[in-house]
Amino acid sequence: MVTILDTINPDAKRVRHPEKAHRPDQEVLRKPDWIRVKAPTSKGYAETRSIVKEHKLVTVCEEAGCPNIGECWDKKHATFMIMGEICTRACAFCNVATGKPNALDMAEPENVAKAVKEMGLSHVVITSVDRDDLADGGAEHFEKVIWAIRAASPTTTIEILTPDFLKKPGALERVVAAKPDVFNHNMETVAGNYLTVRPGARYFHSIRLLQRVKELDPTMFTKSGIMVGLGEERNEVLQLMDDLRTADVDFLTIGQYLQPTRKHHAVMSFVTPDEFKSYETVAYTKGFLMVASSPLTRSSHHAGEDFARLKAAREKKLLIPAE
Repeated sequence: MVTILDTINPDAKRVRHPEKAHRPDQEVLRKPDWIRVKAPTSKGYAETRSIVKEHKLVTVCEEAGCPNIGECWDKKHATFMIMGEICTRACAFCNVATGKPNALDMAEPENVAKAVKEMGLSHVVITSVDRDDLADGGAEHFEKVIWAIRAASPTTTIEILTPDFLKKPGALERVVAAKPDVFNHNMETVAGNYLTVRPGARYFHSIRLLQRVKELDPTMFTKSGIMVGLGEERNEVLQLMDDLRTADVDFLTIGQYLQPTRKHHAVMSFVTPDEFKSYETVAYTKGFLMVASSPLTRSSHHAGEDFARLKAAREKKLLIPAE
């Protein structure tokens, strides 16, 4: 069952994805049993939702229609999406609204920080829409959010999931200088799919961005994620792994693509749990410190627990003498 979210809010007549309106409907494949999830109904979910609304925050959990929202919000885990809910890109897989964004909310950094403190988060994930309309792509806003969280909740570790800052000189350097604990930028799919799946981005620019993070701060953990089921071949996924390892990326996530509406890119296949396990095994042999590979894996799913495991994996590696 595909949830169709075609307007930004019930009172508005504005289409959520105007660039997709003319596209023919895609066939929606029936989901296999291994990726079915229950509707969120828990007390913890309701409490998290209340905090998010109280501080007028946007979460990628809601905007992207994440299947893990019930589980994560029940545990008081949420991924905050800054700089509004309207993206300047029009990726074929994404359910975030497309169009001309509103002005930045200058109170947002403090509101995010207050919510992080109120929820008692030990680890928080901050992502954003693409803001190609801004001279710095939103780098300064990322800085302010990181600084505000550090001030309000000094022990909270911060993971950021950024856009590619394409054609925004100096933007990446500003964000890295703000010292997040984990720098995540998702590749989303294999190189051969970029023109149809992620047309506003450039594959090797994204690889280079991740590599540049390590050049600027070799101690910073880097992370990237992809979706499978978009028509990729296995050898293309393995090549992407090699490209990420060339950029010294520490952590790889692999999850199943799920089609938000009939106007989005079709699901070409449902990858089996055994295939995900195989990808995980291969990725570890290529040298990643951490790999999360399963049908319901998403970039920020279990991010806090995974950060602890990531640190432990690095410490273990440092203790092993070089051959």
